[in-house]
Amino acid sequence: MRTWLQTIGWLACVVYSTVPAFWFMIHPFAERWRRRRRSPYPVLLPLWIAMWIATTLVTRPWHYIVLYQTPWSWTPAIPLFAAGMFLYSKSGKNFTAKQLGGLPEVHGSNRNQKLITEGIRSRVRHPVYLAHLCEMLAWSLGTGLAVCWTLTAFAIATGSVMIQMEDVELEQRFGDSYRAYRRTVPAVLPRVSQTRQL
Repeated sequence: MRTWLQTIGWLACVVYSTVPAFWFMIHPFAERWRRRRRSPYPVLLPLWIAMWIATTLVTRPWHYIVLYQTPWSWTPAIPLFAAGMFLYSKSGKNFTAKQLGGLPEVHGSNRNQKLITEGIRSRVRHPVYLAHLCEMLAWSLGTGLAVCWTLTAFAIATGSVMIQMEDVELEQRFGDSYRAYRRTVPAVLPRVSQTRQL
């Protein structure tokens, strides 16, 4: 059972750690993607899957290295898993599947120009990224695998750069509305108090 959990945790962290790299293919080139007639996803999704495979192959030789091993490590992991699931469910409210999938960024005909600042997004600008982080931390804490902690650190470093790129792209699309939103709502660590609706 422990081996299975460690393998699942390692592979989950592999996928999560490549999310910023996937968005690096989108945000700097958003206008170029929008000018295309066809959806770029037939190109982007295979490239993302190739990243999973490459990351799996690179980390495979050391995915058995355990920093600590105790069943108690799952105690703090469980609330993090729950927090991640809660954030995923809240992120889908007031947000279309197309928006969650990034279609406004890459497909001009599907572009939804409404800035969503209600619900969970009144407390945190990027709740999906926070959910990813909760899940990665949960797997890292629970398994105690060095590879999970390393991939989590990598995702935090690349994710912070990617969030800045996304903020620039959203500012270009929404202008002053997004600048005002950005000033009052934090990127990843949520506000405890409710913010005024923009």
